[in-house]
Amino acid sequence: MEPIKVGLLGMGTVGTGVLRIVEGHQDDLQKQVGSPIRIEKVLVQDKSKTRRYAIESGRLTEDAWDIINDPAIDVVVEVMGGIEPAKTYILAALERGKHIVTANKDLMALHGTDILNKAAEKNCDVFYEASVAGGIPIIRTLIEGFSSDRITKIMGIVNGTTNYILTKMSQEGASYEDVLKEAQELGYAEADPTSDVEGLDAARKMAILGTLGFHASLSLSDVKVKGITQVSKEDIQYGKSLGYEVKLLGIAERQDDMIGVSVQPTMVKKTHPLASVGGVFNAVYVYGEAVGETMFYGPGAGEMPTATSVVADLVAVVKNMKLGVNGRNMFVPYKEKKLKTDEQIASKYFVRLHVDDKAGVLAKITQVFAECEVSLESVVQQPNHAITDAEIVIVTHDASVASMNRVLAAFETLDVIQAIKSVYRVEG
Repeated sequence: MEPIKVGLLGMGTVGTGVLRIVEGHQDDLQKQVGSPIRIEKVLVQDKSKTRRYAIESGRLTEDAWDIINDPAIDVVVEVMGGIEPAKTYILAALERGKHIVTANKDLMALHGTDILNKAAEKNCDVFYEASVAGGIPIIRTLIEGFSSDRITKIMGIVNGTTNYILTKMSQEGASYEDVLKEAQELGYAEADPTSDVEGLDAARKMAILGTLGFHASLSLSDVKVKGITQVSKEDIQYGKSLGYEVKLLGIAERQDDMIGVSVQPTMVKKTHPLASVGGVFNAVYVYGEAVGETMFYGPGAGEMPTATSVVADLVAVVKNMKLGVNGRNMFVPYKEKKLKTDEQIASKYFVRLHVDDKAGVLAKITQVFAECEVSLESVVQQPNHAITDAEIVIVTHDASVASMNRVLAAFETLDVIQAIKSVYRVEG
């Protein structure tokens, strides 16, 4: 049997995992696809470098075009990351009729439509399961498992770094700064953690999930993003006292073909399954009109979980090659993108205020809510000996983003309010 030959762009953490699985599970893979799968060439930055996984030097190259221009290579697996030169390499490989497997969330979030259109033009496969949630097979599930259903909402904890930080803050009562430093020392957070803690990594993933779930082409600019840098241990403790856990949630929802996508720290009711997802784990919660509520949970990153998703995509490509159906089931968004306005996006809200400790203050605050047509679920005044003012925590009923913006704008001018300490969306 002639082997299916694969070019691997990148031999970092994930690339090494891909090599381990392909070469270590060769018997199982052959039984699944009917022929050997061989990693023919691997792109590296320095061929002379000592590596954790031994590979013959003759299979290494420092020039990506050795892989892209090789007519014997059927599939290109891209795990090098970044936008360029990955985009150029992938488009060039597609132009030459090569199928693509990628773990590149940044590229697929920003340029996925262009890449998928080129693949459709060339009857090539592009699979990118590992780009969103590591070892969780959520992309194939959305495309195939929910093909007969209509998805109305996707909620996800899709960034392990921020989930680790928020979990430690909740469990230990530690500050954001202290836990971030610990996460960096353990390798869970980068030296520059901006993409994770500011919510950008999660936003890219939610753009991909929203596109798949709602069949409309969503980009990063369509996602409203707020990170976790302002989350305080006081917010987390107040939330816990009211029955909530703080999680960085990506939320994509559709109603009457109007779509809203956001990433923000959210108070999640402790009874909701997402509230118990701790550490570096990820979870995606999907609402379908027919199936109801489903959740997918697992490791969102790491060498072997991510490599498992990459190799599963590789197997799918090879099976399609054997059947002669490459490119026929390519997912290409076909619906017009219609984004919700701030008047159409609604949820409950948690608001924490420092106010003057005197009579009549609560009446003035509730009057603002009433004038902005926001009803209240609960109002709690907690003793706080660290401040001389009073501290009030409010949970609203469902209110639009626009209504809450009007409330907060009015609070800025209200003389009895000393500070708006925090505002969170509430789910569950």
